[in-house]
Amino acid sequence: MVQPLKEPNKISAHEVTDPAIYFNRRNFIRAGILAAGAVATGLAYRRLNPVGTGGVKTAPIEGLTAAATNGATGFSVAEAETSFEDITHYNNFYEFSTDKEGVAPAAANFDTKGWQVSVEGLVRKPRVFDLGDLLKISPPEERIYRMRCVEAWSMVIPWAGFSLSKLLDVVEPLGEAKYVAFETLLDPKRMPGQRSDVLKWPYVEGLRMDEAMHPLTLLASGLYGRALPPQDGAPLRLVIPWKYGFKGIKSIVKIKLVAAQPRTSWNEYASNEYGFYANVNPHVDHPRWSQATEQRIGESGRRPTLMFNGYAEQVAQLYAGMDLRANF
Repeated sequence: MVQPLKEPNKISAHEVTDPAIYFNRRNFIRAGILAAGAVATGLAYRRLNPVGTGGVKTAPIEGLTAAATNGATGFSVAEAETSFEDITHYNNFYEFSTDKEGVAPAAANFDTKGWQVSVEGLVRKPRVFDLGDLLKISPPEERIYRMRCVEAWSMVIPWAGFSLSKLLDVVEPLGEAKYVAFETLLDPKRMPGQRSDVLKWPYVEGLRMDEAMHPLTLLASGLYGRALPPQDGAPLRLVIPWKYGFKGIKSIVKIKLVAAQPRTSWNEYASNEYGFYANVNPHVDHPRWSQATEQRIGESGRRPTLMFNGYAEQVAQLYAGMDLRANF
């Protein structure tokens, strides 16, 4: 999620701590750790060297394996992974708080017991899944993806989950289905940020059908080998690594296949700033800041932003012939 334009009782971009400032205090302490970790990351390394959870209590994911690529590419990047601490304590999740450092404490007691996900719309076999049944659709895989926020900071995150296409195959999409719409839980008692008017609730997102079926599009249930913490979207979130992070809707309760382009929360809030596609594009600036570079969390300097966040080889063909400035 992202920072909106300033309006009464809302948070503007300049009121959010600059990532470069926020993380500068840690850079010198962590530089040696990151340098060593860059050459020894991945699932096997973590099994031998369990990550410190910093008080975040989530269960280990059973049966987690490296991604089964079947000849495809892009399922893992050979870059230093962002620390578990930073991934779980620097969060945009307005359902809990507009303060990045306030999300984790606000979400600490979020209980996902009894969670269900409705998959409906233009499908042959609509179904309401209990979380346990949904997670049995396919064995969990680790995918090490870059994550680029529209605010121009980034991370490298070892997610766990399986391709969204595997869930969609179960419900058998109809030919008329052209888009997939997603919806977050609406429960202001459990998600106190929903008591504010910073966005129209519930949070909603959408993908074109070919984007949703792409093997890189991940239905994530964990990170760093453990179940998702609440502040990162427990129990189930979307990860589309070539798009800005706000497309990765969290705490999903509904997936609906539809014929027309669905509304999406940030596009509805400010369509001139947050496009429906939201593909990472260093050549198209946000109206209020450049997208040409980014601040990788844990690094001391900025780095160039890659087209499609470095996944152009895998996904550029999805947008052949499109004007990526008009369809931003």
